[in-house]
Amino acid sequence: MVPFAGDETISRIVAEYSPMLLRLACTRLDSTADAEDAVQEAFLRLLTARPVFRDAGHEKAWLIRTTLHRAGDIRRAAEKRNVPLEEAAQAAAPEQAGELLSAVRALPEKYSAVIHLYYYEGYSIKEIAKLLGLPAPTAGTRLARGRERLRQMLKEED
Repeated sequence: MVPFAGDETISRIVAEYSPMLLRLACTRLDSTADAEDAVQEAFLRLLTARPVFRDAGHEKAWLIRTTLHRAGDIRRAAEKRNVPLEEAAQAAAPEQAGELLSAVRALPEKYSAVIHLYYYEGYSIKEIAKLLGLPAPTAGTRLARGRERLRQMLKEED
């Protein structure tokens, strides 16, 4: 078991995982600021929960799952909010995201998370399954279905 030592551990975890978690959150959220909030809240949960990890893999999986859950919460909350017309017009201007990344963001979370981890982070299906707490065949199926949905979405845009 990896003990949760304190400031040194937090500093190491933040330095090591922040970029990857931010990229992951950006695939789920339309705003970089919201993605940063999701990552920050995942780290805050780490500080408050003080979980004990079996190893570095368990630590990474916990952070990925926590970030994905928080990004989903933020996305659902944003969908429910009523925004004044002026703000909606400003938000409609897309951030600098490519067509493919936009399509990945539009996928349901269970597909976009697997696609992001596979293509953007370079994990194998086995590793993704372990990180997300899924059976490997389920991770593979989600990857295949996510790819198919992406193909359909991109074909419709042409």
